[in-house]
Amino acid sequence: MPERQPALIPETSSAPVKIPEEQQTLFREILILLEQQHIPYAVAGAFALREHTGICRDTKDLDLFLTAEAVSRAIPALRDQGFECETCDPVWLYKAHRGGFFVDLITGMSNAAIVVEDCWIEHSRPAVVHGVHTRVLAAEELLASKLFVTRRERFDGADIAHIIYGTRGQLDWQRVLHLAAENWELLFWALVLFRYAYPAQTEFVPLKVWHELIRRFDHAVVNPDPAARFRGSLIDDKMFAIDVNEWGLANLMEEYRHRRLQTLFSRSKDR
Repeated sequence: MPERQPALIPETSSAPVKIPEEQQTLFREILILLEQQHIPYAVAGAFALREHTGICRDTKDLDLFLTAEAVSRAIPALRDQGFECETCDPVWLYKAHRGGFFVDLITGMSNAAIVVEDCWIEHSRPAVVHGVHTRVLAAEELLASKLFVTRRERFDGADIAHIIYGTRGQLDWQRVLHLAAENWELLFWALVLFRYAYPAQTEFVPLKVWHELIRRFDHAVVNPDPAARFRGSLIDDKMFAIDVNEWGLANLMEEYRHRRLQTLFSRSKDR
């Protein structure tokens, strides 16, 4: 049997990535259309990471964050202009494409634990993307959007560390805590990773944030809740599949997604 070669993982770099003109044209057309239709959104993904950290990443698509309500307006408008649109997952992902180039319309995380809200767009900041005056996701929301990207084949912990380092910790930390909400332990985990990678920059995370999260963690460890439910599926439903399928533990991801779909269905009926 030939030896299996591991997949090459691209290295992080600030070297600019050349984007084909046809792809840039598609991106510009969609951004201009959303601006003209006054559909609120913020550019996220690789472009937002570059804005906040200087890291350039090769990507075949453009990530836009919108609320579910905004997507319900965006899809018909895009179709009217000849774009092919598809609902990949009503919980969080829609696509608009043409000629092999894509724009992802994202309304939250695939596990439905974090959902894009109007305030995400309101907190975005002005930027010029592919020649279009628009807005880019704020660093706080960009950080929050990466908390659950923890799967074996895709881990954004380094991106979170780079956001903190790239912004020199000049974040609205109370907002970060608010966005993490009940998932604060994932934030704590990410901050410990940052501290490990950048020990000389520990102060980029304010001391009061360290104290608050350590206090919460200490309290949780000293006072464990015997009724607390298993949360592994929210992190990676494949790696924690045995816990759900064979060991009989809760499938919170399935419950969160079902609740989200019910909410979306109720809103569509009301419109």
